[in-house]
Amino acid sequence: MIESLMATYNRLPVTFTHGEGVWLWDTTGKRYLDALAGIAVCGLGHAHPAVQEAICTQAAQLIHTSNLYGIAEQERLGALLTERAGMERVFFANSGAEANEAALKLARLYAHRRGVENPAILVMEGSFHGRTLATLSATGNRKVQAGFEPLVQGFVRVPYDDIEAIEIAATNRPNIVAILVEPIQGEGGIRIPAPEYLPRLRTLCDQEGWLLICDEIQTGMGRSGQWFAHEHAHIKPDVMTLAKALGNGVPIGACLARGAAAEVFTPGSHGSTFGGNPLACRVGRAVMETTAAAGLVANAAQQGEFLLNAFRSALAQRQGVVAIRGRGLMLGIELNRPCGELVGLALEAGLLINVTAERVIRLLPPLILAQPEAEQLVQKLSHLIDGFLGTTRA
Repeated sequence: MIESLMATYNRLPVTFTHGEGVWLWDTTGKRYLDALAGIAVCGLGHAHPAVQEAICTQAAQLIHTSNLYGIAEQERLGALLTERAGMERVFFANSGAEANEAALKLARLYAHRRGVENPAILVMEGSFHGRTLATLSATGNRKVQAGFEPLVQGFVRVPYDDIEAIEIAATNRPNIVAILVEPIQGEGGIRIPAPEYLPRLRTLCDQEGWLLICDEIQTGMGRSGQWFAHEHAHIKPDVMTLAKALGNGVPIGACLARGAAAEVFTPGSHGSTFGGNPLACRVGRAVMETTAAAGLVANAAQQGEFLLNAFRSALAQRQGVVAIRGRGLMLGIELNRPCGELVGLALEAGLLINVTAERVIRLLPPLILAQPEAEQLVQKLSHLIDGFLGTTRA
């Protein structure tokens, strides 16, 4: 019963029993178009045969031994990931927060070994990096921090997509050692920075000897129309974190590094009991192989472009629509007022969406989204937005 659960969520009045592809069914048999994918997790959709096979086969062989021993599936997934990302080494964890914790610890250890006594990491307003004490301290959202003070020290916060603010911080804070940034802010409202932003961060990090850490937990694994969203800017980070879609629902996180950052961790400096277990890594490998074989990164780019244009057309000059933005299958429709009630209205209409930053309808459909389903999404949601705002046009 729900009374036995800690009250950490305001759950919607629905429970799902099964899914297939981009569809979910609840306990009454009602069907829903899933335009959220478990918050960017189920890139392959629900009940994908490759994920089923990987789980069943591996569970019948071996689930856990611990990192005291060699893990063949961990090595296989590590090789796939580092080759695809152009990185050198990877540490496996169980979640995005754990992957970011690893990145933060790596940056501090990197600094201390270079004689920096009190290292600081630049982080962005509007960011979201997790709910552990260190990652919520890095997060640029006061709501997730409130009540958990004292926060972890060592973070310098600047506005997102503001290179001048970072340059000023570099002048005033000689103890900065790294920048932690989302290539696209997800929880912050699907905020896409200016084209020159990430390249200038890369240049600044090279000049200052800082590490550039890209949090790709929501944007990675093909969601943006590239395998990793930083690839749109034609740059490469020193450290990159992944989770969410890597396991298609099976918990897994990854912290990848290259260059000097790849040599920071040594035996005993970091670890995880469950991280990189055979089951999670076998599923991660199935996800990567299926995503590549099915051309799902290209499909995300194609369907994302369709959705962006279709929503802009359907909601053209609609009073109350501030902006429609996105990259790949990561879209945000910003309204001029709080619109959280749209989540419940969409649920009634058989559509799963999310609202973030109070006024931004966030869409994160599975990468397997096909044209007919994309058209249904546009039709249903545009109708709901019309009803919510009224049909008056500017």
